[in-house]
Amino acid sequence: MIRAVSAVLGLLVLAGCAAPTTEDAAASAAPASGVAPDALPDGFGSTAADGVFPRDVVHFGGTTTIPAAPERVVVISTGQLDDVLSLGVVPVGATQASGAGLVPDYLTAAFPDADLSGLTSVGLRLEPDLEAIAALRPDLVLVNSVGAETVGAALAGIAPTVVTEGTGVNWQQDLLLVAAALGRTADAEQLLGGLLGDAAQVGAQFAGATVSVVRIGSDRTRIWGVGSFVGSLLAAADVARPADQQFTGTSQDLSDEELQRAGGDRLFYGVQAGAEQATALSSPLWTGLPAVADGTAVQVDDEAWFLNAGPAAARVVLDQLAAG
Repeated sequence: MIRAVSAVLGLLVLAGCAAPTTEDAAASAAPASGVAPDALPDGFGSTAADGVFPRDVVHFGGTTTIPAAPERVVVISTGQLDDVLSLGVVPVGATQASGAGLVPDYLTAAFPDADLSGLTSVGLRLEPDLEAIAALRPDLVLVNSVGAETVGAALAGIAPTVVTEGTGVNWQQDLLLVAAALGRTADAEQLLGGLLGDAAQVGAQFAGATVSVVRIGSDRTRIWGVGSFVGSLLAAADVARPADQQFTGTSQDLSDEELQRAGGDRLFYGVQAGAEQATALSSPLWTGLPAVADGTAVQVDDEAWFLNAGPAAARVVLDQLAAG
């Protein structure tokens, strides 16, 4: 299931808690191929066996030494809360998306036995509160390359910091990097193997039908391409996409006059919180789409499909595709 990634990535190798940098790291945009990487780049991760510490972890900001199994983890970036919970670790601190709760509902549902009552908010994903993070005395901080651009050095001054690449299409690779930091690579590989195997079964249900993915917000409507979290799952399921949604980027905005580009044999759409009265939803071009007109369009979990990434979010997407 895991294959090598051929991209060659420059590294600035740092020791211990040295500040991570995004210099020479891959850009946060989707890969040019639009294909989700399902393995770490050559040389990334850790050579230590699962559960063995101290360990050196090579990541998108350099090399960090993690002296002992992390017990007080803080997560900064999209998908990392999903990752650590999926690997059996409850963090002490997390950021949240603007306008969203600290723990998305889909994660509360996915991990009913996890005690999340002690999870502390440490600000917004793009504006983390460094004082709040330091007060938690973390022994591992996780951040992606976008977040590391502004606060990476400060985070590394607080605790050992590991930088994932970020963006939804990289969710498999980033899970493996988080697992390398936690000493739980076998668990991550098992999760991915199960999800990708289930994706193939889900894809068989569509029998060549094209699947359109749309997100409607209060002031914008977007279609989602191959180079997105959801797009990567549809690709893993070998599900065909409409011609207008085969681009390799994450998403493209549609004007109200372009809503016909949201069409497909099957249509799955999310509605941003607070956008339930968006003009797009009442536009004749929307209501006239075949899947909307015949009642087969499926409204999905907006947080899991479009605001997060990780194994639990992938499970929601696959389950809703299967049920739809």
